[in-house]
Amino acid sequence: MKRNNLSVGNKVVQSSPAVKQPKLGFYSSLNQTHTYTVLLDWGSLPHYVVLRIFQYLPLMDRARASSVCRRWNEVFHIPDLWRKFEFELNKSATSYFNSTHPALIQQIIKKHAAHLQYVSFKVDSSTESAEAACDILSQLVNCSIQTLGLISTAKPSFMNVSKSHFVSALTVVFVNSKSLSSIKIEDTPVDDPSLKILVANNSDTLRRLKMSSCPHVSSDGILCVADHCQGLRELALNYYMLSDELLLALSSETHVNLEHLRIDVVSENPGQIKFLSVKKQSWDVLIKHSPGVNVVMYFFLYEEELETFFKEETPVTHLYFGRSISKAVLGRIGLNCPRLIELVVCANGLQALDNELICIAEHCKNLTALGLSECEVSCSAFIEFVRLCGRRLTQLSIMEEVLIPNDDYSLDEIHAEVSKYLGRVWFPDVMPLW
Repeated sequence: MKRNNLSVGNKVVQSSPAVKQPKLGFYSSLNQTHTYTVLLDWGSLPHYVVLRIFQYLPLMDRARASSVCRRWNEVFHIPDLWRKFEFELNKSATSYFNSTHPALIQQIIKKHAAHLQYVSFKVDSSTESAEAACDILSQLVNCSIQTLGLISTAKPSFMNVSKSHFVSALTVVFVNSKSLSSIKIEDTPVDDPSLKILVANNSDTLRRLKMSSCPHVSSDGILCVADHCQGLRELALNYYMLSDELLLALSSETHVNLEHLRIDVVSENPGQIKFLSVKKQSWDVLIKHSPGVNVVMYFFLYEEELETFFKEETPVTHLYFGRSISKAVLGRIGLNCPRLIELVVCANGLQALDNELICIAEHCKNLTALGLSECEVSCSAFIEFVRLCGRRLTQLSIMEEVLIPNDDYSLDEIHAEVSKYLGRVWFPDVMPLW
């Protein structure tokens, strides 16, 4: 009997007549027999298969693979492979992530700038990395970017760059893209004139704008964006930019419904900044125009600086407190935040929050998530809170040290009672011992 031939390139397999062979693209019949050739030549893989593999590879591995053969090199330059790209820029001696090789950056700018659509820059804390990002931005003159993100992995290194250098580089993208839909430029020296250029060239396409901690942007600058970008769906800004005029502009008849409004309330000079309150009527107009909007507020203030807030009804849906918050403020939240969905309190001193939590449960009928740390609640009050909220509480993250045993319940008993009202097994969170 003649043996089957065997080689590196292909293999002839004799099949059994009783077994039905699958009809796959890599197989071809030989004459009238049930024999098939299995092609093992990786260079013959279809472009779409190699492209799919390349999309999962890190940039350096993708570049090395492109030198294997001419076919793979052709795939390396397919435009679809360059629509989404992240430039990683750092000083290798002080950073934990790999930097994009300068030669590759120049190749991308030269051959693929026109293909880039979803671009982000991840830089470390060094000023040199931020300046390198600005240099790349200033060369993207033939781009059609839709999404742009500037991300500092440590302190806001973009703030250390010359304002004129940064604005000049960013303006290149604003002017040439003309199709920007999502922009994240937080902790940068962007200013009002550059926002006007953004609006002049991208007002029809802009949907998301995140620009918290941009000290050179005034309320007038953000108002210009709101006036001209009627398709805006998501906006993130500092509280000092918020005003009655801005809320009214976002509620105009020509404006689509805002879906997400994130407000960072941060004090750069504790005790020296007086926070102005927004009128209830302005909030009411916004909610009437965009009834489903999520109003998210992050607070990084000291207790005495919170006195301005929540004295009137506020349509906030998500509240996060990064510093200590007083019982009085929590009480006002329970009475004046009927749309509240999520509440996270990181600290509160040594006064138990029993009455405040129960007030929140009674008045905030949409509350589904609660997080508590470095504060105190009696076990009986916490169980009453959970009973009032019931199974709508989908997220409940409470540190064990927050719960204070009393005559009614001990820590060993509380998880069973809470689990009964939630309809699922629940335990308090425990701080790991390292």
